[in-house]
Amino acid sequence: MEELILKDKDQFPTEEIIFSHIGKNKVLWQSIFEYIYCNYPDFSEQWRYYNDGKSWLLKVTKKSKTIFWLSVIKNTFRTTFYFTDKAEDLIIKSSISDKLKEEFKNGKRYNKIRGITITYKSKKDIEFAKALIGIKLIIK
Repeated sequence: MEELILKDKDQFPTEEIIFSHIGKNKVLWQSIFEYIYCNYPDFSEQWRYYNDGKSWLLKVTKKSKTIFWLSVIKNTFRTTFYFTDKAEDLIIKSSISDKLKEEFKNGKRYNKIRGITITYKSKKDIEFAKALIGIKLIIK
């Protein structure tokens, strides 16, 4: 697993700092957040430093529902979506990659949830994230 970048508890992750770490994948960052801002203005973002992982993470929510967690890694970023078993059929039928579907089907369970992590490398990863956001909003 890639090492998280934002380790300094005293340095809040500004866009300038984030972009200095993710390099050319800045365009993917801007693309996903432009999509969110245009389509889901009721989503909230909260950066927080977590002592257990010794890193800053961004939690994106709609009211009290967590949509995804975001972490910055060397040269890019990743989002993790957590779903219960109720989402499995929607995930399997979705447009996400077979690799991500397998990650969910065979993923480690944390109580009643399993995760899907997208590491952003190309525009298709943005489409996968859009599909997972849609599923997250359908599932109660």
